[in-house]
Amino acid sequence: MSAAGPHPDWLVPELDVPGVRAVMTSRAGGVSAAPYDSLNLGIAVDDDPLAVAANRARLAQAVGGARPVYLKQVHGARVVTLNAGDADHPPQEADASLTTEPGVACLVQVADCLPVLLAAPAARGVAAAHAGWRGLAGGVVDHTVAALCEAAACSAGELSAWLGPCIGPRRFEVGADVVDAFGTAARHRFFPRPDAPGKWLADLAGLARDRLAALGVIRIKGGRWCTVEDASRFFSFRRDRVTGRMAGCIWIER
Repeated sequence: MSAAGPHPDWLVPELDVPGVRAVMTSRAGGVSAAPYDSLNLGIAVDDDPLAVAANRARLAQAVGGARPVYLKQVHGARVVTLNAGDADHPPQEADASLTTEPGVACLVQVADCLPVLLAAPAARGVAAAHAGWRGLAGGVVDHTVAALCEAAACSAGELSAWLGPCIGPRRFEVGADVVDAFGTAARHRFFPRPDAPGKWLADLAGLARDRLAALGVIRIKGGRWCTVEDASRFFSFRRDRVTGRMAGCIWIER
């Protein structure tokens, strides 16, 4: 990291891969006014563009020599491969990115959806995926794991994964359409609400953990923070509707 380093309230993902660095921002450490206070990184949420630019500059300083590359996220399953020049171009429409180049920071924005960060052995590649329920059911984690394994010439069992903060299983109420989207094998991650017929509480991080395990990923950490329940630390669209965006960011050191 640079001398500035991450804000003390941010999370430092436990990936334990030499040569790979990662950070997960919180809502602290920026300049945006309420309801985007204070480190909002999203440009499409009606925050002051100058404040967002200042916040993004703070993140860029915190990741040192790496250059964060933002995506135009659409709750899909497309994965793009990044290189050093992508930070200077308009964001690509995708919900996951990977790179094998040092100094290129893969980044996904979230405010209840799950950020999934992945690192290949010997720092041969890294990836970040934006996994809301639609993307997760649609295969964004599957595609990201496959693409990273191909790019880094490794197996899924050699990857390290980290799950960031997302809407937790006590707060993520869903309908039958979401339950059906994941199929019968995932039913243990949904809990019927006796007081609300036709509604379930869903474990989004658990669904992602199961998906990663099924793909062969063994080293999986994180997934224990609820964005909705910790209003002082995390942005949450489900809780506040009008709010900012955080970022999960991973890169190979130069």
